[in-house]
Amino acid sequence: MRIVLLGAPGAGKGTQAKKLVDKYGIPQISTGDLLRAAVSAGTPLGKEAKSYMDQGQLVPDSVVLGMVEERMKQDDVKKGYILDGFPRNTSQAEVLDKMLASLNMSLDAALSVDVPFEDLMKRLTGRRTCKACGQMYNVYFSPSSKGDACDKCGGALFHRDDDKEETIKKRLDVYTASTAPLLDYYKGKGIVKSIAGTGSIDDIFAQVCAALNLK
Repeated sequence: MRIVLLGAPGAGKGTQAKKLVDKYGIPQISTGDLLRAAVSAGTPLGKEAKSYMDQGQLVPDSVVLGMVEERMKQDDVKKGYILDGFPRNTSQAEVLDKMLASLNMSLDAALSVDVPFEDLMKRLTGRRTCKACGQMYNVYFSPSSKGDACDKCGGALFHRDDDKEETIKKRLDVYTASTAPLLDYYKGKGIVKSIAGTGSIDDIFAQVCAALNLK
């Protein structure tokens, strides 16, 4: 099973990826995690990435792809992988395809987790975080029984700036403009598997397994 996860912020891709990892033992490859690990370890690519990050610049595709390629050469990836967070646009997808083909590790499926815009907004703008312990809540789906206080420790809940409506709309606009066209790219290759990302986590996971023909 070699898949790339597609879906807007708040679609629940990370949750489903973790369930796939736990059940099937296939590694999740997150470019964010790769970047943090490479920078922390001071690898050549990590040092190069850090030089861009220190200047407030985006890490170039070539550096990110280099980290992905290094990760793909590790033993645990031989039985499959779940790519999360990369590619983010069609140009990245084209370069990724060439790299994977050179390693005989081409994608089996592009799994798209589809969630209506209104639900995404509630999932993202409804989040509240405890200032004391970091516990997360959602005013629409999983509110604290204590209102503006944390159920676990009684700490004050706050609304992070990056969870506010204007910021969330911008994030979703960026996704629609750059990442959503990936669906057309992978549809052209005939590997898109779409599921509805609404309902219980277990129900969604059952859809994921069915779409990927997993038992």
